[in-house]
Amino acid sequence: MSRALVTGGSGTIGGAIARALAAAGHHVYVHAHGQADRAAEIAAGIMAQGGSAEVVGFDITDAAQTGQALAQLLEAGPIQILVNNAGIHDDAVMPGMRQEQWARVIDVSLNGFFNVTQPLLLPMLRTRWGRIVNISSVAAVMGNRGQANYAAAKAGLHGATRSLALELASRGVTVNTVAPGIIASPATETIFPKETIAKLVPMQRAGQPEEVADLVAFLASDRAAYISGQLISINGGMA
Repeated sequence: MSRALVTGGSGTIGGAIARALAAAGHHVYVHAHGQADRAAEIAAGIMAQGGSAEVVGFDITDAAQTGQALAQLLEAGPIQILVNNAGIHDDAVMPGMRQEQWARVIDVSLNGFFNVTQPLLLPMLRTRWGRIVNISSVAAVMGNRGQANYAAAKAGLHGATRSLALELASRGVTVNTVAPGIIASPATETIFPKETIAKLVPMQRAGQPEEVADLVAFLASDRAAYISGQLISINGGMA
């Protein structure tokens, strides 16, 4: 049984990914920082369905804390599937954006990616099999008003994905990015009314978290062994 870590696993998309990976037979670490109770609910739901899961909690922007937490996980063996899903919004048009808004969003999505991924690489490489999936956003593909910080952070993952894929390809480890569009969640229901979605999305609906999770689970499988370094959009035709 491969072991999988999903950062930001307490969120809507992260939870769906955790459930999909567990359904595929992996032991899933559902990571959370601020929503430990929600992560515990997701892990309990997985176990109730016969899957294997547990909750881990640490601040991915704190390199020392993250390294310590990952070292404890690695004591039980390598983590061969990593989904870098954690990210935050702190929206403002750039003329009115505070420096801390810029820095915090970059810190979570981009520095957090490094802090989590780098310590897991050598143990993963020694197994000669691994899957890394980075979760981006349509905002990084198209741009979005008020999200220069978020788009920059997620677009940074695109370059990191391509470079890391080249470094790891000969060892049987793939690295890909998935960029979701508007995905149904409690937050998007208030931000994007149906009329807005109909205008923005050619398919005239929001995507379902499970649709993103199915794509991630495929990329984390043996069937996707020849796919690496790719940015794959899932956005109903938006871009």
